[in-house]
Amino acid sequence: MKLPRTTLILILLALGLGSFVYFYEIRGATVREEIKEQKQKIFSFGEDDVQSLTVKTKKLTLNLERNPESSIKTKWLIKSPISGPANDAIVSYLMDLLVKGNSDRTLSTPAKQLGEFALDPPQATINITLKNRQNHQLILGKSNFNGRFLYAQADSATKPDGNINVLLVSTDFANAVNRELSEWKQPVDNSQKLPGLSTPLPTPTNSK
Repeated sequence: MKLPRTTLILILLALGLGSFVYFYEIRGATVREEIKEQKQKIFSFGEDDVQSLTVKTKKLTLNLERNPESSIKTKWLIKSPISGPANDAIVSYLMDLLVKGNSDRTLSTPAKQLGEFALDPPQATINITLKNRQNHQLILGKSNFNGRFLYAQADSATKPDGNINVLLVSTDFANAVNRELSEWKQPVDNSQKLPGLSTPLPTPTNSK
């Protein structure tokens, strides 16, 4: 049976609209979300790309370096202000934030106003050196008005209009860097430090 010309046109329009909805609304939404997430990531390097970290706070400047000895259990070493194995759990917590952390939004701000965000001077600075010798930097300022985020700068550079991008990042960064030196050190294994305490003492025998 031959369909009327008007009916055929309507069918073709419906098919075309269905294709548009699928490719734009369904598949397109996924692509747009991936692009959005990529724009919000603070850095694009991976954990294994990082060779060393320098964490500078108001109380401490700490230099960390990846352990070159793969046979040693600890992945990170403290190079200064002391030398020794680092607490891998503490370093991994910071590293996870650097690698996976997102910026909630970006504010374009005149450089002279950075002091209003406590970015000049900052509460903390994290310098990252990759294995390929590339350098990155994250500067942490104060909390925003509701305390949900920190103001920050990542690889800050002045834009052509003279402004600098200020990011809103997780407050977890403040928890990750504001630590005592003792927290960065590898925990002491008391059973190794005081051998014999982990084993039961021999039962005394009565002499006759």
